[in-house]
Amino acid sequence: MVELLPAAIGARSAGPSAERIRRSPQFRDGTFRNTVPASVLPPGTWGRTFRELLFGKERRRRRPSLPVPLVTAPPAPVAADDLHLTWYGHASTLVELDGRRVLLDPIWSERCSPFSFAGPRRLHPPPVPIDQLPPVDAVVISHDHYDHLDLPTIRALSRSHPAAPFLVPLGIGAHLHRWQVPADRIVELDWNESAEVAGLRFTATPGRHFSGRLFARDRTLWASWVVAGATQRLFYSGDTGYFDGFAEIGKAHGPFDASLMAIGAYGPAWPDIHLNPEQAVQAHLDLSGGLLIPVHWATFNLAIHAWTEPADLVWREAKAVDARLAIPRPGERVPVADPPTIDAWWQPLA
Repeated sequence: MVELLPAAIGARSAGPSAERIRRSPQFRDGTFRNTVPASVLPPGTWGRTFRELLFGKERRRRRPSLPVPLVTAPPAPVAADDLHLTWYGHASTLVELDGRRVLLDPIWSERCSPFSFAGPRRLHPPPVPIDQLPPVDAVVISHDHYDHLDLPTIRALSRSHPAAPFLVPLGIGAHLHRWQVPADRIVELDWNESAEVAGLRFTATPGRHFSGRLFARDRTLWASWVVAGATQRLFYSGDTGYFDGFAEIGKAHGPFDASLMAIGAYGPAWPDIHLNPEQAVQAHLDLSGGLLIPVHWATFNLAIHAWTEPADLVWREAKAVDARLAIPRPGERVPVADPPTIDAWWQPLA
């Protein structure tokens, strides 16, 4: 059968997977829904956003003036009793927990797009080539937007880490199946469902966002994630707006040793579906999040704010409420028990 659309578009669930989607409490009238309604483009925001993009002062500050400093050293051996986090840029993060390695929302492509010639381009290269990543025990995906689910990266990881399963929210398994990921390596979860992989417990928890590739919208689920070991646990926000679900997740699964919170790509056109930095800090407190490490900034321009603004604001807010914070360089390995002092490495590049 000839495929009429590029493989990067993905696929729709069929058979038992589609039936499971229809039974989900989050699925109604053909689409997944948020527990708290979220508007992507509230009335009156398009014109303001378009004018700011074309004429605003931030358009002059949306790229670093110098190369982003990267840490390219190979990772040390995994310590069974430590928790380490290595942020590679955007939301891509390597979690080392209980002697296991988990890769979150990996994207190694030059653009976050279904096309190699168009779409947002990286502001810095990946700190480590994808074929030089250490062996991983699991790959976790939060949702199917192109800056979180990347076909070339998934195919490369499927080949180079043949034992690692892919844990995804409902509906995303169809994309992976089209991309030749074996069915026995795909674990689809609804909100509040869990799976045991490599001695760790993975739980898909609620978020406030949306999904879709090209013209499809909300046919797959989005999620935040809890990764729990024997003695330590981590929360990853995925893409989400602020809602009272963070406190509920904290009560059910926390407290956490660390939280990875998305802080970038906010703006007046999407106030409900992305956290701004101040909201990210509040959500971290709601979760009892331990050490806060911000993600979803510095790698792709997806909003009109200055590229350094998320880091400046999250640092200011964390200091105001005395929240523990680390802001690593891309590729820098952070020991959660003893994080590095913040040195504002991004400010000279503004």
